This record gives sequence, structure tokens and C-alpha cells, in this order.
Amino acid sequence: MKQKLRLILAAAAAFSLGTAPAPAQWPQFRGPEGNGHTSAKNLPVRWSATENIAWKTPLPGEGWSSPVLGGGKLYLTAAVEPGGDQEGAPLSLQAICLDAATGAILWAREAFPQRARSPKIHSKNSHASPTPILALEAGRLYAHFGHEGTACFDLDGNRLWANRELNYAPVHGGGGSPALVDGKLIFSCDGASSPFVAALRAKDGTLLWKTPRDTDAKKTFSFSTPLAIEVGDRPQVVVPGSNRVVAYDPDSGDPVWFVRYEGYSVVPRPIFAGGIVYVSSAFDNPVVYAIRPAAKKSGDITAGGVVWSETKRAPNTPSMLAAGDEVYWVSDGGLATCADAKTGELHWQERACGPCSASPLYAAETGLIYIQDERGKGVVIKADKAFKIVAQSDLGERTLASHAAEDGAFYIRGEAHLFKIAAEK
Repeated sequence: MKQKLRLILAAAAAFSLGTAPAPAQWPQFRGPEGNGHTSAKNLPVRWSATENIAWKTPLPGEGWSSPVLGGGKLYLTAAVEPGGDQEGAPLSLQAICLDAATGAILWAREAFPQRARSPKIHSKNSHASPTPILALEAGRLYAHFGHEGTACFDLDGNRLWANRELNYAPVHGGGGSPALVDGKLIFSCDGASSPFVAALRAKDGTLLWKTPRDTDAKKTFSFSTPLAIEVGDRPQVVVPGSNRVVAYDPDSGDPVWFVRYEGYSVVPRPIFAGGIVYVSSAFDNPVVYAIRPAAKKSGDITAGGVVWSETKRAPNTPSMLAAGDEVYWVSDGGLATCADAKTGELHWQERACGPCSASPLYAAETGLIYIQDERGKGVVIKADKAFKIVAQSDLGERTLASHAAEDGAFYIRGEAHLFKIAAEK
């Protein structure tokens, strides 16, 4: 029987799936288990552009990667303009390290320059949108830049390897982050044509497998981040894409099961709770699907695997949350939903905020859900069958990236700054 250690998602090689590391580690997109949950204590509930701001650090370049955290340091990526009179020259794609206590930038290192100025990207995207992965115990940081490539650094900023061999034509730029599964970096490469999913050996960047997407979608581009799960003591990696979500064997890349839907430009990361996988089909008409995954190679399980689905106010971009017996989501327009996780019965659908791209955060200590909209407004609601706004705050800066959290504080990346929002002592 394969141990759960095979399913370590980000950097916590000493932790099994389902056991959250100490709150001071936030090693990947959406936290220790990739589901937006934090066990951090004493998180702030109210803040503003000046209230409860421990520090606010200007960041070089542009980027929408979310911060990761471990060992008292924060890491993110950015696309930085070259110096001098090099207008129009390729951007420098960089990994950046900051001191979590002070916000000071400790180092910024280039992964590689862009091959050339990419075609125009989406207005809500950047050239550094995928969130890096921190493998703290291994002393590694993995920085992914979509079609541009992937690089590995040690925690002093020395580049250890880079892989730029996986070429594909992007649409709207890069977006999806990798998952770290049993020494493999697994990510989707869903471009304009011939989409595929790939795995690199984390140790040296060697390509381990490359599996073509089997899809009938006319628009094959998508941006979702894989999620590792365990079904019947067997590891799977769930990777949504255009017109279907597929679970792959992380060792071989072979498909295990899939569910068909109509949708493309899929962004939300799946979640897995109570034995059910929750995904959104995204554009043009998003649908939330609750899927019971197959434990062994089963092919198409659409007919029997879909437990329920919901079309009302489903998200195109933000990922979902599961808490208690409910599942929560926020539409791109800022309408929040609470539904029964087992049946899909809607408990409420209410206006929470303005346009939203960031994925929500769930604080287990307080049962509160943190939502951050694109205009910089933060809304805290109760995870409950009755809708209740607990607090509203405003950073005064555009925000599309998702939170990182630790005891007493969380971090939000804005258009120009990284903010540490800390509770009053």
C-alpha cells in the first residue's frame, strides 16, 4: 500500500495529505492542502489601507502570483522590465524573497528572460501569474511561468535548474500553478491547440511524462491548478481542462477517470472534501459539479460520477471552499453562495463584494471566510447556513491574488505592493 506521503502537495514532505503543517507554512497556491483552509490563530478581521497594516512593501515589476510562506520568509514571482533604454525588450522573469517580519526584500533572482515579448495578455493576467511552490524541508523554491518554463532555486536565490522545453501557444498568457506530488511537479499546458499535462522531476527538472488532453473542445485553453487526492489508497491528480476534468496517475500520467462538461478557460482549482471532488466548468456558462471519483481506471464516469450540479452564480475564476457540511463559492461578479455539500441544495446566494478573481480563505479557528475582490475590498463572512457579513475593509489597491496566512497575520498581494495585515496585539 502506498503511503500518503506520496501525496504531499507543496513542500511539506514530512506531512501526509489531510494533515496541515504548522500555520507558519503556506507552501503553495491555496495553502498546505491546496483548499484555502488555514489553522492559523488570531487572524485580523478588520483592516484598511492604514489600519492593522504591519508593513506594505513595493514590489518590482508586475505579477499576480500569490505569496507562499515558510521559515519566516515569503516568496513570489514577478516580470520585471529590463533596465536602461531597452523598451520592448524581453522581461526578466524573477523569483523574489521577502522577510516576513519586516517586509524587506532579501533577494530577487532571474529564472530566465522571456524568449520575446509575448502577445497581448488578458487584462486580469500578468507574465508572472502562477504561484510558486516552497519545499521548505528540501530547501527548494519552484517558480513556474507557464509556457515560458519552470525553474528551481535554493532558498538563498541560487538557480539550480531550469526547464524550457515544453513549448505551446498560450492564450491570454500563463495562469495555472503546479502541484508537487511525490517528487514531481505536475501542471497543465492547455494552450491554443494540442493541450497536454506534464510532470517534471523536482530534483533536476527532467521531463518524466507528457500526456495529451483528450478533448473535443473548440477552445482548448485553460488555466487550472492540479489537485492531488487519494481514492481507495491510490493517488490521483485531478486536472480540469476544456470540456472535461481528468484524474491522472501521478507516476505514469495515464488517465484514471474523467467527467465531461461544456466549458473552457477553466481557472478554479478543484477541491476535495468528504470523498467528493468539486469543480467549475467556467466559460461561457459556468456550472459547479460535485463528482464522486473512481478508485481505479474507469474512463468516462459522467453518467454515474456526477452527484449534483449547480448553474446559479457559479465561478469562472475563484476557487471554491468546503467547510463543515457546506460548500461555498463566489462568482466573478461577487455573488457568494452556500450549498449543502452532499446534495447541492442552496442555502443562500447573496451579494458579498465587487468583481472577484482571488480565491477565498477559510479560518478554521473562527469559522470565518475571507473574500478579497478586485477593487481591494475585503469582506469577512460567517461560514454558516445563514448569510452574515462580519466585517468589510478596503486596501485601496487592486487585488487579484489569493491570501497566505500564519498565526496573527495574513498577506495579500496588490497591484503594486505586498501587504502584511496583522491583528492588534
